[in-house]
Amino acid sequence: MKSLKIAVPTNNPGGMAATRSDHFGHCDLFTIIDVENGKVAGVDTFPNVEHGAGGCMVPVKLLKERNVDALVVGGMGMRPLQGFHEVGIDVYFASPQEFQDVQTVVEGFLGNRLTVMHPQQACKGGGDCHH
Repeated sequence: MKSLKIAVPTNNPGGMAATRSDHFGHCDLFTIIDVENGKVAGVDTFPNVEHGAGGCMVPVKLLKERNVDALVVGGMGMRPLQGFHEVGIDVYFASPQEFQDVQTVVEGFLGNRLTVMHPQQACKGGGDCHH
């Protein structure tokens, strides 16, 4: 298996024990997990940047600049999902109820228990979806 950089939207203070953020675009920070040969090789964090309504492409650009290969979320809107696809970042879905912290997300990812997020799973807007 090649090396990968996986991003997980997290609440402060970040890291493997941190809880996941319900809203990827407005998370406190991203925890980045470096995976080499199927094992965690490093963990880093960096703060998210503020963006207004409709600025959902800001995190896409931010994660692309950090050379992220995959993002694991509990949901997101269609526009950022398309944006990640356009820049070559795979988006995986992990149920917030089942995968509550970064550690369980990483274990799920490495155990091939997470699925690629499909457009049908995208939030439709209107505030009725946590992402």
